[in-house]
Amino acid sequence: MINKGEHLPHVIFRTRVRDESVEGPNPYRWQDRTTDEYFAGKRVVLFSLPGAFTPTCSTYQLPGYEKLFPEFQEAGIDAIYCMSVNDSFVMNAWAKDQNLQNVEVIPDGSGLFTQGVGALVSKDNLGFGQRSWRYAMVVNDGVVEAVFPEKNQEDNADDDPYEVSSPENVLAYCKCRGEE
Repeated sequence: MINKGEHLPHVIFRTRVRDESVEGPNPYRWQDRTTDEYFAGKRVVLFSLPGAFTPTCSTYQLPGYEKLFPEFQEAGIDAIYCMSVNDSFVMNAWAKDQNLQNVEVIPDGSGLFTQGVGALVSKDNLGFGQRSWRYAMVVNDGVVEAVFPEKNQEDNADDDPYEVSSPENVLAYCKCRGEE
């Protein structure tokens, strides 16, 4: 797993963005975005999880970050990003389903970023294929400030821990950091 003080990997993310100039029932177009476009010049929280629409991710983790966004802003966070090894179609549908207003989703469809930070694991035991191990991090201008990986990262894990990467835990760090 990537460590404090390291730079994020440079990746191009294939995203779909709404564009009213696109005619038809699906007014979206492809737009490539880079790691720098997401992270340069900002202090952000990035959290990653095994998959969009999965129970823990949809019930606790993503809604928790969405709800606590104002408190993260007060603690000096400019943006919160949710990443998963899912394509842009899936991530956009999940964002719509979750009625996101504050958290932005990032599709890592091929898992290149996830592999680059050392979080790519096999979840073939669940029929998921290659996915991200659950983690969160605080990133300041593209450099890792703090990392919160869940314990016992391994391929085909029998469990899916959710504790260290919770919004409450990361927010506590951000608040303490702001008091220094």
